[in-house]
Amino acid sequence: MSELQLSGLTVSRGAGPVISDVDLTVRGGEILALVGPNGAGKTSLLESVSGVIPHSGGDILVDGASIAKRSRVQRARSGIAHIEQGRAIFPSLTVRENLLLTAKTEAALTEILGAFPELEKRIDSQAVLLSGGEQQMVVLARAFASQPRFLLIDEMSLGLAPVVFMRLLPLIQQIAASGVGVLLVEQFTHLALGVADEAMVVASGHVSHAQGPAAALAEDPELLRRAYLGG
Repeated sequence: MSELQLSGLTVSRGAGPVISDVDLTVRGGEILALVGPNGAGKTSLLESVSGVIPHSGGDILVDGASIAKRSRVQRARSGIAHIEQGRAIFPSLTVRENLLLTAKTEAALTEILGAFPELEKRIDSQAVLLSGGEQQMVVLARAFASQPRFLLIDEMSLGLAPVVFMRLLPLIQQIAASGVGVLLVEQFTHLALGVADEAMVVASGHVSHAQGPAAALAEDPELLRRAYLGG
């Protein structure tokens, strides 16, 4: 089973660290939810893993081999895909053209549409004409088409109503079921905990004591409240 490991990861911006000494493991086929208040450092953590920004301490390993000194492109080739905040589509391109950026061939596109059947109805529509939920579906399908080993998802629900985001959650579970390890950063805590296998709370730049099976955290709202407040 593939593993993405963070060992003592520290990320600094400006005067000091925004997230410090984080240890976590994302296993292939599982979803790890990373939740916590805004400004806790979750986005910086994902950006450091994919190589958007440098880390200032610790290590990043894939199957025991350090990738910490690799470029963003090299990390992508190692199997790390990163869905950043915002709907990063090419609005003037059709859904088909957006997906072919990573699916590469019509045969691969057909396979992706089998996993994302809702997109088939809009395949020749310009992406700009899609709803917010459909656009996020395109982003998710495009990332899946790149055949990642690990998928980092940063606030996919941003700008979406909870009911719309709920339509995307089964797709994330489906991607994990295919063997991909998913690190999910999400503002809708209980929705994230509902699909995740494991979870941890990040508050004030540190992983709190609130971590473990996602179902157990979901059933203990008082523990979550204290963790969010840094207690």
